[in-house]
Amino acid sequence: MAEIAARLLYWCARAFAALPWPVLARIADAMAAAWRRLDVREAKVARRNLELIGPDWPPAERAHQLRAVLRSTARQLLETVVFWTRPAARNLRRIRQVHGLQAFEAALHAGRGVIVAAPHHGNWELLNQWLAAHTPLAILYRPPESRVGDAFLRIVRATGDAGRVTQVRAEGQGVRELFKRLKAGGVIGILPDQQPRSSGGEGVLAPFFGRPAFTMTLLGRLAERSGATVLFAWCERIGDGPDFALHFMPAPEGIAAADPVVATTALNAAVETIARRDLAQYQWTYKRFRLRPSRDHAENPYHGLR
Repeated sequence: MAEIAARLLYWCARAFAALPWPVLARIADAMAAAWRRLDVREAKVARRNLELIGPDWPPAERAHQLRAVLRSTARQLLETVVFWTRPAARNLRRIRQVHGLQAFEAALHAGRGVIVAAPHHGNWELLNQWLAAHTPLAILYRPPESRVGDAFLRIVRATGDAGRVTQVRAEGQGVRELFKRLKAGGVIGILPDQQPRSSGGEGVLAPFFGRPAFTMTLLGRLAERSGATVLFAWCERIGDGPDFALHFMPAPEGIAAADPVVATTALNAAVETIARRDLAQYQWTYKRFRLRPSRDHAENPYHGLR
């Protein structure tokens, strides 16, 4: 039943995404305005995150940033529906600029394996499609709790060039598969700012925008043990339409350090550098500062938010 429901959901999404982009953009902007007026979860979490990273901002600046974040988030959501349901070749024409391509090509040719760290900035689904068009790729993902949602993701990420994408669950067997691919010179993709589980030594506290954030140690462990090249990559929206610039950036020194605090500090520094390019395009509707490794740490900053 989950597969049938997911297939129906896909066709509904495809019909919706057939609307012209100017119409979708107006719908997205209306969604963002409604989120703010109704003070829904997305608005509450984004507002709290902006308070955490900009405690000294004037109220007017914080309100401006909130509007920009919600507008960008809504547009990113509808862009993703479009990219999931239209041919990848058509989607990739929306990438107008590519920066740092030589670094990616050099990493491929080195044959030591490549870890593409793709923060929640811009549109990471379009990045997946670009990577799939250039190389076989395995991406680590945490499946949704909903069986229908998980089946839907398998459908939308298994069409066209995306058929070269292997989705690997964020669990023990999946991690071993990623390591084998890297040792064989393959390419893997990881969302490095996704919250790890608070148990099992999967994360440590590392600074992010001046605050401690519970950060995954997996990327650093894979880099250290495999010797793979780590590149940060993101598709950043340019202009007011659905046009993007693709960026590759070498990882900072320390990303493969044996000390997990050193490695995660380097990781967060790179993500922060990317997010600061355009704060509105980072996923501030995500509770990035939520998880704490023990009860000895400060109260959850999102306490009371629903």
